[in-house]
Order: sequence, then structure tokens, then C-alpha cells
Amino acid sequence: MSKLAINGGEKTTNIQWPPWPMWDDTERNALIDTFDSGKWWYGERVQQFEEEFAAFQDARYGVTASSGTTAIETALQALEIGPGDEVIVPPYTFIATASAVLRVGAIPVFADIEPDTWGLDINAVKRKITPRTKAIMPVHMGGRIVDMDAFNALGRERNLIIIEDACHSWGGKWKGKGTGALGRCGMFSFQVSKNIAGAEGGIILTDDEALAEMCRSITNCGRTVGGEWYGHANIGSNLRLTEFQAAILLGQLSRLEEQTLRREANGAYLNEALKQIPNICITREDPRVTRRPYHLYAFRLDLNGLGISRQRFVDALSAEGVPASVGYTRPLYKHAVFQNLHEMRANPGIKLDYVNNQDCPVCEQLCDDTVWLFHTLLLKDQSAMDDIIRAIQKVVAHAGELQN
Repeated sequence: MSKLAINGGEKTTNIQWPPWPMWDDTERNALIDTFDSGKWWYGERVQQFEEEFAAFQDARYGVTASSGTTAIETALQALEIGPGDEVIVPPYTFIATASAVLRVGAIPVFADIEPDTWGLDINAVKRKITPRTKAIMPVHMGGRIVDMDAFNALGRERNLIIIEDACHSWGGKWKGKGTGALGRCGMFSFQVSKNIAGAEGGIILTDDEALAEMCRSITNCGRTVGGEWYGHANIGSNLRLTEFQAAILLGQLSRLEEQTLRREANGAYLNEALKQIPNICITREDPRVTRRPYHLYAFRLDLNGLGISRQRFVDALSAEGVPASVGYTRPLYKHAVFQNLHEMRANPGIKLDYVNNQDCPVCEQLCDDTVWLFHTLLLKDQSAMDDIIRAIQKVVAHAGELQN
């Protein structure tokens, strides 16, 4: 193999990777139609999107929100999770998974993750359950669906609510059923980087009609179905989508199936090749994941075997023409918001300590050795996947040239 590109050699590939978000006249015409209609606010297009996305995910009900973050906050409030309650979450996730718990006055409790799925480790979760635990919020990190059978069984056994942070799992299926309503409810994000992008936006899915109605009330200023327009029965907020966002999302949804299947096929193709490369560790497969919706193609490095840092590997791979990221560089509990949090404002009698006793060694290791490839790379053809494989092989084979 030739000299590494980062050291002046020839790049492995000059592919122009797909830009994101993708759109065409479907979204453009829908936006123009919405504009011309004069009906811009929270109407038929929002309702249509809620129904179509819920059906796409095999859920009975969908309630949109202004973002994935506010969707999580809404669901927690609707489930009456609040001051003094504990919610077990993973530390390897976006901040919203844990900050939403704080926003409703509850306490995020971090449990470690599995080294080969990046999802919550159920044995670690069991060790964190206390009399104050009210819910568990597993995250389908990067689209790798967690063992929902095990979490639902634990929820039934310990009388705990199972909430899916499904913000990376549009199109994902567990044993043939879509994510989002596998537990009590699940939340998705439509932020601009996501696999279905509305610039911003989110949705709560559930099979529970009463819960859906409460979520609707919370997102719509506390109004209730059939109630007076200026009648407000619940503590709510204005978390509604506009018709413009719904128009974009309906266009995005029209191609999500095909894109999801393409990502899944290319992810499987990469898995077969990368598991043969020394010092590369891929995720563990589970036959119960009947459709895997890659938001990230992520793998781990054996840094001792390579003899280099993760950052050097990522820089070298990117120089070969395959854009890569280091992803999360520290567990959530090491961010200032948690390090400086010593007591609950909503319940000052509860003391918090996110500085000591955070026993999540797997997460801390993943924050040092995991590499992310974004979902857009998986939208190319198989020859592009071959280029990714060759680039990774090249960097691994010539890692000695990168030693710090």
C-alpha cells in the first residue's frame, strides 16, 4: 500500500460524499403550496405527518414537538416524572437525554453501557435502581437498537417506566415492530443532521391514547381535546410544529424507507469487511434487530494494538478521503453542567454528586477509542463502501507512520 495521504501520499478516494440534508422538488413544491394556501399554522400537514410517521414506525399515536429535546421533556412531564424521581440514562448520548430529566426536576442517574452496542448495560442499570427510580431511558445509539425485551421485562418486574430515546432510530425495527412504541413511549428528533431532517422538530410516539392526549396538551399550551380555545387544563408550553416544517418532513419521509434500507445494506457490507481487519472492533449483531437504521456507522479501535491515538487515526482516515469524527469525547457526567450540580433546585434537600462514584468505565473507554462515520456515507453505492474499507485497511496497515 502507498504512503498515507496525511504524510503526502495519494488519497484512497476522491469521492464526493452526499451533502445533507437532501431535498428535491417534493419539499420545494410542498413549501410553495403551504405558503400559497395561507394556512401556515399547526393544521392539516402537521396532522398528516404525525399520522404517517407513527404508521411508519408501527405506533398508534404521534405528537409532534418543536425538537427532540422538547419531545423528551414533554414525555417525562406527561408521565408525571418530577422532583425526587430518578431516571436511569446512559452517559454516552447527546446532552438532551439527561438534561431533559433535569428540566422536569428529576434526577438523571448514569449507568454504564455495553462495549459492543453502545447501549445501556442492563446489569449496570439493575445496580443503579433505588426506591426513587421511576423510569429507565435506553438510547438506540447511532441506530443500534437496545435489548428492548430485557428492558421491558425489567420494567414489569420492578414497576418502572421504559422510555425510548429513539432520536437515532428512524425506520428501526425490533422483532418486526418499529422503535418508538416498544416501551411506554419513544421520542425522535428531526434536527437538520438527522436521517429525516426538518431543520428542527421532534415527535413522541406511543400506543397509549391517554398519554398521547396529555403530550398533545402539554405541547399545545395545556389545551385539551374538545376543550375551549382559551381553556387551559394542564401546565403546558408552545412546542408546536408549523405547517412549513410538516411540509418538509412529509417530503423527507417519502424517501426515508429507501434510504434506510440502503444504509442498512451498506452497514452490513462494511461489517463483514471490517471485522476481518485487526484492531478494528465493530458492533455486535442481534437477530432481533430486524431493521437497523444507521445514523452513525461507528467502530472501536484497539489503541494498544495500533500504537496511536484515536485522533491520529481519524485525521489519517479523513485525509484518505473518508470523513470521520471522534464523536463524544467525555461522558455526560463530566460536562460542567453536571460537575457543578450539587443539589436539585426543585428539591434542595436532595444532594447530588456527579464528580465522584460515577462507575462507567466502558463509557469512558469508548470516549477514547470510538470512531464515527456519518450516515450520509452509507448512501453511496457498494464501490464507495470498498473505498471506505480500503482507506481503513491502509491506515491500520501504516499506523506505525502515525505514532505520536
